[in-house]
Amino acid sequence: MEKLIGGIHRFRARYWSENRELFERLARHGQSPDALFITCCDSRVIPTVITHSEPGDLFIVKNIGNFVPPYSEDPLDGTGVAAAIEYAVEFLGVRDIIVCGHSDCGAMKALYKDPAAFAHTPHVAEWLKNGYRTLEVVSRNYPDRTKEERLAITAEENVLVQMENLRSYPVVRKAAQEGRLFVQAWFFEIGGG
Repeated sequence: MEKLIGGIHRFRARYWSENRELFERLARHGQSPDALFITCCDSRVIPTVITHSEPGDLFIVKNIGNFVPPYSEDPLDGTGVAAAIEYAVEFLGVRDIIVCGHSDCGAMKALYKDPAAFAHTPHVAEWLKNGYRTLEVVSRNYPDRTKEERLAITAEENVLVQMENLRSYPVVRKAAQEGRLFVQAWFFEIGGG
């Protein structure tokens, strides 16, 4: 905790003071991000660092496995991810949505575990179901690969599956058809940058 508190003090003394006008402008005019960036909540994946972007440039959603649950008509099935997608597209007018997976993803490893391993964490168990379709794709398309190869492929295929889920949202489909929204798949290799 001391490290974090020290960081806050350094932020105020250095970064904020050097960028005071930017923060004052953001406070006055609100946000107008260029992109919605959906990625894993892994602490090694930091969208603003990877993209070298400034405050206000990205609307960021981080969750375990960079999952995008498929669209549902039932608002009770809605998640923070669904709300963020609708808000970013309809109210912030983002031009791009990026789904960014990464290497060495714990969620991808968890998909290969026995679901009983998550009996004491029911929310995690339920959330991981968002990756089951990815497992189906990998087992169907890569049956002869080793366990290690399948794991690496799973993280990459997961980004493509989540993009398909993203395109199931009416606001995304409409904006894309009108040419005002582009959906992109990115993959961050942690060790290689």
